[in-house]
Amino acid sequence: MEVRADAYLWAIRIYKSRTLASEAIKNGKVKLIGKNFKPSHVVKVGEVYSITIGIEKIVLEVSSLLEKRQSYEIAKKHYINHSPIIEKKEVQSSAFFVSIKRSKGSGRPTKKDRRDISNFEDV
Repeated sequence: MEVRADAYLWAIRIYKSRTLASEAIKNGKVKLIGKNFKPSHVVKVGEVYSITIGIEKIVLEVSSLLEKRQSYEIAKKHYINHSPIIEKKEVQSSAFFVSIKRSKGSGRPTKKDRRDISNFEDV
């Protein structure tokens, strides 16, 4: 059985559609041993893929091939997840949150208030 890379990533439920999987591969979000490849690449057992989704990095090893999309319970048996575990503290420290306090009951912000808020966010 031969399975394309985009179809495999869709079948194991990493992406919601083959189109999204194909675009991610084309844009370099999915790498095979640190190198780019085409969505038509034939997946082989033992290959290791590194996938970047947002700030999350997933490292998967192919343990068996899956052609059709199945339930998550079945799909997770077809790969081994070698992803590093990210603690919540690491995620929160890397993000920048803007917190502007307004007194309760002061109503909607005026045009000047909105300008001040946008100027504060730009800094």
